[in-house]
Amino acid sequence: MGLSYFGWQEGQEFAASVLKPDDEDKNVTSLEMTSFVNERSGVRAISRMGGTLDLIKAFIANGYPVIIAIGFMPEGYDWLGHYRLLVGYDDYQGVFFAYDSYIGTGDHGNGIAIPYDEVDSDWRQFNRKFIVLYRPEEEQWLRLLLGDWADPARAGEFALQTARDEARANPQDGFAWFNMGTSLVALGRYDEAAVAYDQSRRFSLPWRMMWYQFGPYEAYFNVGRYDDLMALIAANLNNGGQYIEETFYWQGQLYAAQGQFAEAETAFEQALRINPNFAAAQEALSTLNSG
Repeated sequence: MGLSYFGWQEGQEFAASVLKPDDEDKNVTSLEMTSFVNERSGVRAISRMGGTLDLIKAFIANGYPVIIAIGFMPEGYDWLGHYRLLVGYDDYQGVFFAYDSYIGTGDHGNGIAIPYDEVDSDWRQFNRKFIVLYRPEEEQWLRLLLGDWADPARAGEFALQTARDEARANPQDGFAWFNMGTSLVALGRYDEAAVAYDQSRRFSLPWRMMWYQFGPYEAYFNVGRYDDLMALIAANLNNGGQYIEETFYWQGQLYAAQGQFAEAETAFEQALRINPNFAAAQEALSTLNSG
């Protein structure tokens, strides 16, 4: 839906052939989506965390649709990760107008009206991550609109501060602690990230959380907490993670770090069976075989 704004003619089937070649795959990450746009569409995309409603409004006002990652509970389902395209807003009504692949595009294609507070509440469950689409020749202007968010590290710092503020306001807010961990991982501060993730796991979080956000794997791996990493992987494999390539990627990294190279190779190969285009697993397998 976002690419069609720029005249892109391909459809969902073409995108799926690259992003989700296995129908059972439970997740497409924002990194995969931005890579797809940048490499295959002729349009450009940039992704950051820690966005704000005002930043989204600035993009929309200047003609740039914004994809946000959200927590979503459609009727009859448990919590899911989802993406939503924001295409307009109305300060008088206090709403964004959204296109949504699950619930549609609203009357006459004008977008579904969603209150600002609801947008932010759903968005914060993914650390307010967003993807902006733009034409290649407009990159300089787009980066001016991004301002401090043009620097990924600054975006991570903004996200971290927001998560800290929310955790102070409600110390039992599992999403705030999880977002703190995710922001710290982005900043390479793995010891602090692991502590934040530990705290987040004391509180109620959706059981599908590790289908979509893999910061705990990265944090625990980088601080050498291999038993905790293996426990997370095992839990995810029992909860649908056998259809998520990142589960096997981190399992492979864990095995390789422990010198179990045959098991690591099997895990990386399984990740690539789910998604042959998964660049991180391709690189890890190549490194393993060359060693």
